[in-house]
Amino acid sequence: MRVRPPFPLGPPTWPTGVPRRPDPPRTGVHYDTAWSRRLPARLARALVVDDVLRPAVRLLGWPRVEGVERLEGLAGPVIFAPNHSSHLDTPLVLTSLPERFRHKAVVAAAADYFFPSRARAAVSALAIGAIPMERTRVNRASADLAADLLGRGWNLVIFPEGGRSPDGWGQDFRGGVAYLALRCGVAVVPVHVSGTRRVLRRGRALPTPVGEPYGRGPGLRVRFDQPLRPAPEDNARRFGARIESAVAALADEASSDWWSARCRAAAGRTPAMTGPVAAPWRRAWALDEGRRPAGTAPPWP
Repeated sequence: MRVRPPFPLGPPTWPTGVPRRPDPPRTGVHYDTAWSRRLPARLARALVVDDVLRPAVRLLGWPRVEGVERLEGLAGPVIFAPNHSSHLDTPLVLTSLPERFRHKAVVAAAADYFFPSRARAAVSALAIGAIPMERTRVNRASADLAADLLGRGWNLVIFPEGGRSPDGWGQDFRGGVAYLALRCGVAVVPVHVSGTRRVLRRGRALPTPVGEPYGRGPGLRVRFDQPLRPAPEDNARRFGARIESAVAALADEASSDWWSARCRAAAGRTPAMTGPVAAPWRRAWALDEGRRPAGTAPPWP
């Protein structure tokens, strides 16, 4: 029989008959990530991002980054709003950011997936600067944390779709990005990533390298658009629609060319990222593998 040493060498006893308060939760949205933004953790994360994630992403997809010149003269804090179809999106976007944004960036990550346990939460916070965000319902603590970090000069990477695409097509954007931009008065940079689903799609455990060196079509691509700022008459819904339209225009540009995509955007004819409203097999058939549809959708049977 194991005998515990008495207090103070061991844990204190609790009087019988006295109700005991439950321990405060320390995972999920309640996980404290403040330690991951202190200098030692930031230095370790810079090594991980620059010397581990960047070479790994390059080997998996030979990424091509476009539109960085659109960020010239832009000062932080900034919200980067990419589409989301793979877990590879986060390291791809992080390693593609200009250095002045990259090393002072946090990533809004799903609390239920990246912070279910203290060990997994610590790895997420250290490796990519993740902060827990509630995605199934509105959580004031998550919004307050993101707003506080923006107010202290941190850049935020947040996926407006709220989760990875289940079938390769985009999902409707949620209002969190627009709300934070309006609340904090910061710019939003629309971002489009392509090719990541062919490397690591949802439900797959091991990645498949793509790109010309492997003879597997185009590699990974990242496009940055002009920063958007809320207009005086914008509310969260109106500004969110502008952000979604900008990412959709970048997706159209990825599958066609810059001029044609911008002409369609000016005419209000940008194809929706959400794809056709149809049965799953038709949606899968209409999706060009690893790329967004061109300006004119392919004919259906």
